[in-house]
Amino acid sequence: MQLYHHPYSMDSQKVRLALEEKGIDYTSFHVNPVTGKNLRPSFFRRNPTAKLPVFQNGSHVIFDTIEIIQYIERIAVVSVGSNSIAFSSDEVIQWMHKIQEWNPKFFTLSHVPEKYLQAVSKFLRRVLIARMAESPDLASSYHRKLKEAYDNEEKLRDPDVVRRSKQHLIKLLNEIEDKLSETSYIAGEEFSMADVMFMPVLARLALLNLEDEYINSRPNMAEYWSWVQQRPSYKKVIGRYFGGWRKYKTLAKTWCFIRLSSTLKKY
Repeated sequence: MQLYHHPYSMDSQKVRLALEEKGIDYTSFHVNPVTGKNLRPSFFRRNPTAKLPVFQNGSHVIFDTIEIIQYIERIAVVSVGSNSIAFSSDEVIQWMHKIQEWNPKFFTLSHVPEKYLQAVSKFLRRVLIARMAESPDLASSYHRKLKEAYDNEEKLRDPDVVRRSKQHLIKLLNEIEDKLSETSYIAGEEFSMADVMFMPVLARLALLNLEDEYINSRPNMAEYWSWVQQRPSYKKVIGRYFGGWRKYKTLAKTWCFIRLSSTLKKY
């Protein structure tokens, strides 16, 4: 089994957390979307949307995050061969979909300093143009991706788009805060795939230095956040890249790559 992913991708984090929680072995391939590695022809042919993650087991390839996690659950049940591992309940699945409905893209980008945002956007546009020239057979797909990049920049300038994303997030957080006043975890007293889906949301808020506004202001969520950060899966999937000083190392490495590639005009 192969997983094409990157720590920057929230959906990648969700899938990796599921793999770690279920104890499934897999081969990991890092594909950094900020440096345009997901736009390389070899990956683009596998997934023309260029979105992460991509999960492959033999000839079976899955792109949808929830479908991947449910597939992982089936693998876990088969590999154990007993009733000690159960599939997610209907309530867990409902929460998984509810959490997945929030798209973090515009909320995240709205909190990135303008100079970094412009530099990355410009770099990725040049990567797309370079890939079109390198792979004429994929030119139309790359062109659609380039148009999408321009459309996203336009949407980001629309305050209503960012406002709606923020409102959606707040509604989700408030709903989960209420739930956590009744149970230890999102779907009951046991950790579930609903929590796997939600942990990266809180990690993204922490990465953006928004913990006080969105997490600590909700006491049940603040306590929950302190618990889940202690799980081995969190430490391996998210903490090792974004815990404390590590986030500066992770971000600096990507920024240096973009600056150097831009200076040398190597896309």
